Amino acid sequence: MQGEQILPYSFKFLTTFMTTTPDITLIGGGIIGLLTAREFIKAGATVAIIEKNLLGQESSWAGGGILLPLYPWRQADAITRLVLQSLKLYPTLAAELLAETQLDPEWTPCGMLIVKNPDHAAAVNWCKAGNIAYQSAGDDFFKALNTKPEQPLWLPEIAQARNPRLVKSLRQDLLNKGVTLIEQCETTGIIRDKNRITAIDSTSGTIAVNQLIVAAGAWTGNLFGQFFPDSEAPKIAPVKGQMLLFEARPETLKHMVLDGDQYLIPRRDGKILAGSTVELAEFNKSTTTEAKDRLHEFAINLLPSLNDFPVIKHWAGLRPGTEQGIPYIDKHAEISNLFINAGHFRNGLAMGPASAQLMVDLVLQRPTAVAPEPYQLPADH
Repeated sequence: MQGEQILPYSFKFLTTFMTTTPDITLIGGGIIGLLTAREFIKAGATVAIIEKNLLGQESSWAGGGILLPLYPWRQADAITRLVLQSLKLYPTLAAELLAETQLDPEWTPCGMLIVKNPDHAAAVNWCKAGNIAYQSAGDDFFKALNTKPEQPLWLPEIAQARNPRLVKSLRQDLLNKGVTLIEQCETTGIIRDKNRITAIDSTSGTIAVNQLIVAAGAWTGNLFGQFFPDSEAPKIAPVKGQMLLFEARPETLKHMVLDGDQYLIPRRDGKILAGSTVELAEFNKSTTTEAKDRLHEFAINLLPSLNDFPVIKHWAGLRPGTEQGIPYIDKHAEISNLFINAGHFRNGLAMGPASAQLMVDLVLQRPTAVAPEPYQLPADH
């Protein structure tokens, strides 16, 4: 499979360093790092991932897995471009992961009901422009729901992925393909030779690098500040989100429901997620009773049958927030072998496959499927 995907560009120019040094080293083992590593493997590279904790256990594990931004027509066009390209890539990605690892990421095109659309015309125009199937939602959608719909919209083909299972399948796939995974390894500094990083210092020792990509989510800004204390770091800030999980039965809810700023997501086994909060709390991942009560009230009010089921989990994650939710996917202006793929805010899964593809295209200097300009670092980087 790998051999079939190698393009005319090769990694032979990277072999001037010691042969045990991988072509690509990624700092950050969340969904963006994992998907980017997989794209590089498909292009014929050798890859290592360095993760300060365990792979995929931060924002990638904590999210809901909706493969569409909330109200995407209200988002920047740069987000739409990555989302639409990712929607094309997900069916094949999910099928390959299941076939190659026997671990199902539970990519499920269950559809999404958007209850209130005061900007209905903008929503319809966005769907038409992106070739997204849509229709008005009739009374049948609301038989089990307690809400007041406003020009409701049904998007029948929108899918979800089950975050923890997607992470597990990606991890196994990368292990199968020979990627070096270094977990519980914190980066402490870099070693430079003029405009090139030759190695990184870490809690596991000094690690030589060829091409280095920082995909560390909410921690990316801190790493850049650590690497380049005299330069302004990319503006990526942690944004906490809390969620609940109900132990519901299958068929309690058949599709995702977005009502206002909150949503319900049914998993294949019947469990239902309720989310989520948006909190500026630095790197504090603690849960709060206030958020739990608010999410619980929303969920049982919207879907009264949830009163029959207990909440079995309450957690929080830290999203990598940027000013408009647009990620940085770019090459550093001064360091010739340093790249960034981070800052996806709430939409790491929704933008992930296309973001990985774009990153690899930039490193390999291939034509890009998505125009790269909106994702560039500010000029002083």
